[in-house]
Amino acid sequence: MSGKDFTVRAVRCDHTANDEAVYEALERATAPLTQSWDKLESARRIVVKFNQDGALDSIATFEGHRQYLVSEAVVRAVCRLLRARTDAEIVCGDISLVAPADKPGPEETTSIAGILDEYGIGYVSGNLPPFRWMDVPGGGQMFRRYAVMGDVADADCVVSVAKIKNHAFTGVTACLKNLFGLMPTYPAGRPRSYYHHLVRLPYVLADIGRLFDPVLNIGDMIVSHAGSEWGYGGSEPRMTDTLIAGDNVVATDACTMRLMGHDPTADYLTPPFVRDRNHVLIAAEGGHGAVDLETIDFESDVDPAAEGEFFAARLDPPETVASWRQTMATQALFYRDNPKLFEPYRGQFILLQARQVIWHDTNPRLDQSRRILAGDKPDESLLFKYVDPDDAEGEHYEVYEPLLG
Repeated sequence: MSGKDFTVRAVRCDHTANDEAVYEALERATAPLTQSWDKLESARRIVVKFNQDGALDSIATFEGHRQYLVSEAVVRAVCRLLRARTDAEIVCGDISLVAPADKPGPEETTSIAGILDEYGIGYVSGNLPPFRWMDVPGGGQMFRRYAVMGDVADADCVVSVAKIKNHAFTGVTACLKNLFGLMPTYPAGRPRSYYHHLVRLPYVLADIGRLFDPVLNIGDMIVSHAGSEWGYGGSEPRMTDTLIAGDNVVATDACTMRLMGHDPTADYLTPPFVRDRNHVLIAAEGGHGAVDLETIDFESDVDPAAEGEFFAARLDPPETVASWRQTMATQALFYRDNPKLFEPYRGQFILLQARQVIWHDTNPRLDQSRRILAGDKPDESLLFKYVDPDDAEGEHYEVYEPLLG
C-alpha cells in the first residue's frame, strides 16, 4: 500500500492497437484502482458519462480515432470491462446540445448507440425529465445547488470517460470538464451559457465534480488535440498513445495535465489557463482531490509531452480578458449589494453591464453572442443572472471579490 489517498495509472496504448489490445491496456490501467472497483462491484445502478455526443455526420477523426470524442475502441473496452466486473444496471447518461427538440433521444446524436446496444447498456437523456435540484456537499464553491438529471441523482456510482484535449476557455478538458455534459439546460435548470460564463465556469466545474464525484475516471489519450475544442480558434491533433485511469476525478485530471506537459498547480495567466482560473486547482483548494502529484499514487509507463506541445488557443488579447474578468466582478458585486434595484425583474433573467440592465426576459435564450450584445462597450462584461430575491441557487459572490484587487 502506498499510503496515499488517490491512485492514478497511465499506460501506453498504441493508436494502431486492435480492440483486444485496447481492452488489455484498460485492464492494466484500472486493475490497481481497488477503491473504484469496491464501489462499482457493490453498486446496483451505474451511470457512465462518455464524451461522445455530437452531430453524427461530422465526427472528426485522425489516424482512425475520433479527435474530439472518445474513440470507439475505448468505449467498447469500457463497456466490456464494466460488464465483466459488475452485475449492476449500467446506463449511459448525456445531454445533447445538438439534438432536435422533438427528438432528444439517442438516435439523433448519440455516436456510440451501436456499442451501447452491443453490451446491453441503456441510454438516459438529460434533455428529458425527471430533474432534481441538489445541494453541493460542503455548500459549493460557486453555487449552493444545481439542477441535475434524476437518473444521475439516483445512481449509486458515476463513471467519467473523457477525450483528453485542450480547451480555449478552461485550458484543459478532461474527466472533470466532461461532467459538464450532465447539466440540464433551461427550462429544467439554467441555460448552458449561465454556467459557461467567465469567472463562474471553473468554480462551477469544481462544484459538479463534488456533486457527481465519479468513482472511476478514464481518459482517452490515444489521439487527442491541442488548441481548442471542436476546432474553434484552431486545433491540432496529437498522437499520445496513452490511456489514463484514476479513482478520483481531480487527481486523475492533475496527472493528465502533467502528461500533457502542463503544471496542474498553475493558475490564471500561466498557460494553458489563459482565460480563466484552473478548475482542477480550485476543486483541490475546496478539499476535493489533489493536484500535488507527490501526494498521489501515480505510475505511468509513458513520458510526459514536452512543454508547449499541448496549448490552449488564445482567442482574445490578455488585456481584454483581464478587463472582462474585472468588470464581471464589478457587476456581480453591484448586483449583490443592491438587491432592491432588481426587484422589478423578479423571476427573469437579466444581462447586467456597467451597472445597467441591458436585457431581460423570462426566457433566457440569447439570440446573439454576448460579444455582440456588449455593443459599444466591448471591454465591459455582461453578468448573466436569474433574479431571485431569495437567491435559492446560493451564488458565492465572494468569488468575485479578489478580482477587484
